[in-house]
Amino acid sequence: MEDDHPDLPWPLSGADALRAELLAAYDDPSRGHHSVRHLREVLTRLDELASAGAGFDRTPVQLAAWFHDAVYDGERDAEERSASWAEEALAPLVDATTLAEVVRLVRLTEHHRPEADDANGCALSDADLSILAAPPERYEEYVAAVRTEYAHLPDEVFAAGRADVLQQLAAKPQLFHTEHGIASWEAPARNNIAAELEKLRPSR
Repeated sequence: MEDDHPDLPWPLSGADALRAELLAAYDDPSRGHHSVRHLREVLTRLDELASAGAGFDRTPVQLAAWFHDAVYDGERDAEERSASWAEEALAPLVDATTLAEVVRLVRLTEHHRPEADDANGCALSDADLSILAAPPERYEEYVAAVRTEYAHLPDEVFAAGRADVLQQLAAKPQLFHTEHGIASWEAPARNNIAAELEKLRPSR
């Protein structure tokens, strides 16, 4: 099968079938934000962090990026099911240490609260949340894409849930954990969150 996304870095040779399975999951038409575009942006941000001097183990972190939203259907245990898929699919392909690290990192993306000395977790968490710091036009596209994933919810229900998520993020001492993330993404992300919360308040 022809690779429609040859630009996406994939760290495993000889595992093209698994890569194609993951791309098919991200390409599901029911997805809004959690699509191939999001996967590409996370992988690009990981490259940006590495170029800025963030030290992390590229293979497990890249694999965790591929798997972190492999399952996404709006249910609360999607991260756990994504981790289970990684655990099963990667077992014959990587060593036990790498496997355990990928599974741990996928689970970490449920809450994005890595410890300060968790370089791999900090890098993946920052790359995953970097969309919050996008320029206003891209941020609006992101918000609209998230809304499509919850199209079954009435506006007032979605607005309340979305506001809760944003308030939880805003309450964190810091959204980002790498030096580059803090310097480049923290302020614009908080501005975007505050602006979105302001728009949501009349709906609550």
